[in-house]
Amino acid sequence: MSEKLDFSLPEKKGGGSFGRVLTVLLLLLLVALAAANLFVAFSGRDGRPAQVTGNLTAAQAKQLATRLDQRNLHDQAAALWQDYLAADGLTADERARALYHIGTSLKKAGRYGEAIEHFYRSELAAPLDDLGPQINAHVKECFEKLGKFSALRYELMDRTSLKPSEPAGGKVVAEIGAEKITEAELDAQIERAVENQLAPMEAYLPPDQLGEQKKRLLGQYRDPKTKQEFLRTWLAQEILYRQALDDGLGDKPETKQVLEDLTRGVLSQQLMNEKLASRINITETDVQTFYQANKDKYVQPARARIAHIRVAEEDKTADLLTRLTDGEDFAALAREFSEDEATKAGGGAVEQDIVKGTYVAGIGDANDINAAIFAAEAPAVLKQAFQTENGWEIVKVNEKHPERQMGFEEVQQQVMQELLGRKRQEVQSDYIKEMMNRHNVIIHASALAPAQPNASEAPSPQP
Repeated sequence: MSEKLDFSLPEKKGGGSFGRVLTVLLLLLLVALAAANLFVAFSGRDGRPAQVTGNLTAAQAKQLATRLDQRNLHDQAAALWQDYLAADGLTADERARALYHIGTSLKKAGRYGEAIEHFYRSELAAPLDDLGPQINAHVKECFEKLGKFSALRYELMDRTSLKPSEPAGGKVVAEIGAEKITEAELDAQIERAVENQLAPMEAYLPPDQLGEQKKRLLGQYRDPKTKQEFLRTWLAQEILYRQALDDGLGDKPETKQVLEDLTRGVLSQQLMNEKLASRINITETDVQTFYQANKDKYVQPARARIAHIRVAEEDKTADLLTRLTDGEDFAALAREFSEDEATKAGGGAVEQDIVKGTYVAGIGDANDINAAIFAAEAPAVLKQAFQTENGWEIVKVNEKHPERQMGFEEVQQQVMQELLGRKRQEVQSDYIKEMMNRHNVIIHASALAPAQPNASEAPSPQP
């Protein structure tokens, strides 16, 4: 017969209350010790997280990041600053400074877009007076390096605006239905058009020269009338594009063929641009060498500045020449008697330089007038009048400048362009030959030659 199991607890004996109190105290002590250990493990002496990555403390990560920046290892420095930023317990000011350091490291690494983002984040974390001017300068330089000049313009306007709640470029310049086109969006379209215009040059122009070209082209759109003309052209293209989509033109076979042909042309040009960029590397020494080898191409010809009096009849020229010989003022006589309305008010002065051996600007063709100008001593009135297709001309030579060799600094950009053009042709020709061979291209020139008549069809000789 099985015994009945007893699951009851043993009776408590006297004196248990003290034991219970002791047990509770011991448990509380153990919890306190565990909490202290955790605090020591995760905190430094100043209360900050002791470990941010691996076995580095926050202070060590900060110190290492600074050292990496000093060694020009900016990508690695940015990563260490990110680790430091991830630590718990940072104040808002500390976070702002860490974000600022990340921005400067990224900028030095050439990662300008990411740098701008972190400068913005720094300002949002805490606006610090000592960092403000530095952030302004860094952001400006980053936008310039990116070639985003329209964005830079609005950035500077925002940073100097007395009404920060009204972002620069937010003014609506056009509407397409419910869609509003802002001034900033228009400027972005203009900048994109300029970039497309410069795309063929991007492969072989140094970044600083490309940036200067871009600034020059963008400067043309500062005129409100020019900007408005661009807006009208862009809007016309945009609404025609949208209507074409509505009409299903994109699905037509002939449209697809045109797009395919355009794609071929664009891709082949992009490939060539990449090859040009990788195979052309022109240094300043190359440019100077090319200049020295071609100095005769960079000579400024002899020039002269003149004034003239134009009359329709030869009889008037004798009297005018006599009055000039007697000492009367040439400019005064030109204003009174010259029949050239373009130069009369300015005393007959011709604005353009006259170049030896070429057409005489402002006067026209004459058999001996150019030679007479450069044979005279300046200042002097030529002793005879010259007949041109416009009338009779009395000429005064005000200034003369002899032919001269232009210095390297004067023509450096021109020399660079010519050298790049020559290199481009060489590289392009070599690469196309290389591709022809790789793809086994064979041209049967004889197949396209004019057909030769058969001997039986040859015409009989004439008697």
